[in-house]
Amino acid sequence: MGTRMIGTGSSLPKAVVTNDDLSKIMDTSDEWISSRTGIRERHLAKEETTASMSTEAARRAMENAGVTAQEIDLIIVGTVSADHVTPACACEVQAAIGAVDAVAFDINAACSGFMFALNIAHAYLQTGFYKTALIIGAETLSKLMDWSDRSTCVLFGDGAGAAIVRADDRNRLLAFDQGSDGIKGSVLACPNRSNNNPLVETSKELSYVHMDGQEVYKFAVTTVPVSLQRTIQAAGLTVEDIDYFVLHQANIRILQAVAKRLKVSEDKFPISLDHCGNISAASVPILLDEMNRQGLLKSGMKIALAGFGGGLTWASAVLEWDA
Repeated sequence: MGTRMIGTGSSLPKAVVTNDDLSKIMDTSDEWISSRTGIRERHLAKEETTASMSTEAARRAMENAGVTAQEIDLIIVGTVSADHVTPACACEVQAAIGAVDAVAFDINAACSGFMFALNIAHAYLQTGFYKTALIIGAETLSKLMDWSDRSTCVLFGDGAGAAIVRADDRNRLLAFDQGSDGIKGSVLACPNRSNNNPLVETSKELSYVHMDGQEVYKFAVTTVPVSLQRTIQAAGLTVEDIDYFVLHQANIRILQAVAKRLKVSEDKFPISLDHCGNISAASVPILLDEMNRQGLLKSGMKIALAGFGGGLTWASAVLEWDA
């Protein structure tokens, strides 16, 4: 039994914040941000939540796939910014869409979250235990940012992306690779609540994302090409066989470096970071949905996907498009 992706969906907050907007509240400029990152604007949540965006993306994916809530057996949300410690965002989505027969849970693999969810769903479907899965990458990263730290906060945005995958005799998920390096996890981190009990004096200060950008860059440009090459080879293909490389949208310089190392034209690396910024687990599915709705994805195309980020984690996959 194989896995086939049959539909995609996405959701972005209504509010758009440009680099010029940020220059009014911090010492930065459009030129400084765009030249270093490729980002010109991002969507930031006001009334939207991680669960509400996940639900909207899920509904659009279900409509695109022609799937009802009653058909969904499994819901997995990759996120580091769920609205609650509990219940899981996936359970909130389950309730909102009425998928009463689904098993629902969240995973935390940071920017690789959607890719890890895809592999988990694939494993479940291969066993025959479930038939139809809804996988989501969703983040409200703006609530985790220190908006006085111009080196970090300008990079990130909010949003959600989703896909429906189904067990199928025609396997279209051709190969997968993933890994973790917890030793270097501190280069991109956000502390959670500290111990809080009668034995401990606690701080009430909020914790924010902090990142060593140079270390993250070095990790990405060395690890991602190797993972992609390994996955492409496992799929029985060559780099030249890949029609599009749909990568996590962290920084334009990372995408350019990966393209150079793979000796592939940058034309094969579509981008959404210019208008979305870095949305962690949501980057890959949002970009994939944009491409799908723009008619860029044709039956039989070979698509390489890759996520990489906090943990440190990485994952890549090769799928044949047949939605």
